Amino acid sequence: MNADERRCFLETADAVATAAAVKCGKVTATEAVSAALERIAVKDKAFNCFTAITASSALAAAENIDNSIANNQDPGPLAGVPFAVKNLFDIAGITTLAGSKINAGNPPATQEAAVVARLRQAGAVLVGTLNMDEYAYGFVTENSHYGPTHNPRDTARIAGGSSGGSAAAVAAGFVPVTLGSDTNGSIRVPAALCGVFGFKPTYGRLSRAGAFLFSSSLDCVGPFGRSIRDMALLYDVLQGPDSRDPVCTQRPPELCSPQLNQGIEGLRIAVAEGYFATGAEPEAMEAVEIVAKALTNILACGNSTEKTTNPPKIGGLATVTIPESDRARAAAFIITACEGGNLHLDNLRSRPQDFDPATRDRFLAGTLIPATWYLQAQRFRQWYRDRIREIFQQTDIILAPATPIAAPEIGVEKMVIAGQEILVRPNLGLFTQPLSFIGLPVLCVPVQRPGALPLGVQIIGAPYSEAVILRVAAVLESQGIISAESI
Repeated sequence: MNADERRCFLETADAVATAAAVKCGKVTATEAVSAALERIAVKDKAFNCFTAITASSALAAAENIDNSIANNQDPGPLAGVPFAVKNLFDIAGITTLAGSKINAGNPPATQEAAVVARLRQAGAVLVGTLNMDEYAYGFVTENSHYGPTHNPRDTARIAGGSSGGSAAAVAAGFVPVTLGSDTNGSIRVPAALCGVFGFKPTYGRLSRAGAFLFSSSLDCVGPFGRSIRDMALLYDVLQGPDSRDPVCTQRPPELCSPQLNQGIEGLRIAVAEGYFATGAEPEAMEAVEIVAKALTNILACGNSTEKTTNPPKIGGLATVTIPESDRARAAAFIITACEGGNLHLDNLRSRPQDFDPATRDRFLAGTLIPATWYLQAQRFRQWYRDRIREIFQQTDIILAPATPIAAPEIGVEKMVIAGQEILVRPNLGLFTQPLSFIGLPVLCVPVQRPGALPLGVQIIGAPYSEAVILRVAAVLESQGIISAESI
């Protein structure tokens, strides 16, 4: 490849292709990282994805990878892949902002967040930190301290949140992969609105050590990317027990990359109805039906003689009803507000003026919630978990919309759905919160619509069924039903 071809390749290649090109000598790690830094420098003013750029350390790391390759040493599965992280992950030598003004006065971190360290160990190169809602409390990334992140699909619109910078950086073509966090939908909402893949693994599957948490009993960390094979590879690299995170599972890693080509024959796939089929614009439901119809056709080809015991209703697939999901969402609101308010109580008392007003007011409300409400929400949480467990005894995968609408415009406070005016900020997580509430693994996949903004569909599995979720997504991607295209 000549210089122009290498530049074009690096702007559109996913992480797997980038690493392969670096390892075989088609491009160098230094070229890959330099190209990413150049794109960020030229284009990010329009999007406001980044809050810090780590150019010097990134170029030094890339040079070390090139030297390793020259000496016939294994540089790792993500050799030379540039990546960036939501600014709530600790990076040695950088102050962890978590989207706040208050944290800006803290000393720099002295060690890396576990997931950042694991990506570096795999050969990936950190190029910067990304914008977010303050303390991860929001779905819009309209940060009063650092400005809004603009959606690369339409810069007048939000990128979603709270991991808005993470999703937008992939959609803008700055880096092939990023890291974010998800409490009530903060990976899935921006992934859907920006048209990229976003993966929230099972609660406790990936270490949160070194991440500035929001609601400890809900928080997960996970990747964004351009392809399903990237999602699988990053998940494989990030897995593993970690004594620094008390909820991190001790289960041994289950590698997903080798399973991507197994197909979906024999899988029981259903569409969520009831709560998950109301309260959204018709286009959000149409995106689910597109995916459902495609899976119906694929399953029919693989299982032409198999008959289902459930009559198909949506896109040729059976439907399931997840009971009391509206109550699950309400309970998630209570738990989130209580845990977040308690975490920030000292600063709410001493520095209320230094919070983003929208964040501060919700934290303050959380501190006033009676303890009995919190306890009742936790009791209901167990009941709801048991009901979902029963559903997954009959079903392997559930499909649901990711957001009720496509990306709203920046600054818009209300949206109209089914003739009803509702607030944007709390209701973008309408379909994500009930699933976070009990820690289910969910992959948000982008349904690209020519001439229209992207929408996302959630592929939901039982706990620790990440490999199955990724297999379903891999089949859809191979058929061109879902894709994450950079602008």
